[in-house]
Amino acid sequence: MPYRTLEGGRVPIRMWTDPATVESVALDQLRNVAELPWVEGVAVMPDVHYGKGATVGSVIAMRDAVSPAAVGVDIGCGMTAVKSSLTVEDLPDDLGRLRSRLEKAIPVGRHGHKTPVDPSALPGLKERGWHHFWKGFEDLHPKVRGRFGRAREQMGTLGSGNHFLEVCADDDGAVWIVLHSGSRNIGKELAEHHIETARRLPHNQDLPDPDLAVFLTGTPAMEAYRRDLFWAQEYARRNRAVMLALAQNVMTRQFGEKRCQWGEVISCHHNYVAEEVYDGMELLVTRKGAIRAGAGDLGIIPGSMATGTYIVRGLGNPDAYNSASHGAGRRMSRNQARRTFTVDDLVEQTRGVECRKDGGVLDEIPGAYKDLESVIEAQSDLVQVVAHLRQLICVKG
Repeated sequence: MPYRTLEGGRVPIRMWTDPATVESVALDQLRNVAELPWVEGVAVMPDVHYGKGATVGSVIAMRDAVSPAAVGVDIGCGMTAVKSSLTVEDLPDDLGRLRSRLEKAIPVGRHGHKTPVDPSALPGLKERGWHHFWKGFEDLHPKVRGRFGRAREQMGTLGSGNHFLEVCADDDGAVWIVLHSGSRNIGKELAEHHIETARRLPHNQDLPDPDLAVFLTGTPAMEAYRRDLFWAQEYARRNRAVMLALAQNVMTRQFGEKRCQWGEVISCHHNYVAEEVYDGMELLVTRKGAIRAGAGDLGIIPGSMATGTYIVRGLGNPDAYNSASHGAGRRMSRNQARRTFTVDDLVEQTRGVECRKDGGVLDEIPGAYKDLESVIEAQSDLVQVVAHLRQLICVKG
């Protein structure tokens, strides 16, 4: 669908959804960010909804500035997926044992590995500059220096909330691994320290929303944030790579190396900052709940625990700053979902999926999310569908 323009901002707010369907608080957030003097434009994805710091499903293009609260506390959160040579016919009728093995290999919730994972023991991860990466920890914000051990233990762990690890099947019956996670506690702590620093800066004192506080290019505060931001984004990418390798090991051990071969790994952040050029301007583009969808870029757009996932290829639409949605997007808050649905509803809505079906994940019930098919249809000028996946196993914290 062509985008619609939301009125009320200093710069264009281009929306790939009907503004009438978006919560008023989210529209207020979008207008506030579009008033900032450093913002060149805002693109809004069809999964848009209110979020802490900035609207989820928004792409904010700034010149010489970045807002740490707009990036959020899960720096580098994103998706990874890979197709296997297995088919659904290779899988056992009872998937409970395979789910248990995946949960044993990959800690969930706030847990970490009892012994940090050695990447050199995992296929494909040995020669990825791990020593140089971990050495960069020494340069991070002084307040996280004591978190090195925990950061090592949480490398290769899932987390909780909407993070997940899934075994899926595409429409041809091929089996995939799909996972969603970010920079864990180290990313959260780094983000919180910088958000607080930004709020105290003199140039941010008269903003309409303190969450819009920015760092400015050329200042020590900006350089410190960029250093920590890009390190945390790399942590998130490596975290997903380690989890994927652990999950692949589980699958390979169960089905055999000859039967279980792996294709191209697809990986994309959807809470992050990138340096990009549009109309000859160097911009800092913040994608908060959005993926990069440059021409030919492969991306991943999930729905919920039982509504599937789409593998997509970007069309490179500059009006959207080469972006697309990061998922279906919530249609109700977690608290509202707990008030609205019961565990029986969860059991019914996840029928046919091997997953948790208890009150601890009730806020992740499919009914709390927007319709994924409508979200995909609304961005036909941003991405084209490569594959549609349906969940067989869903692991959550």
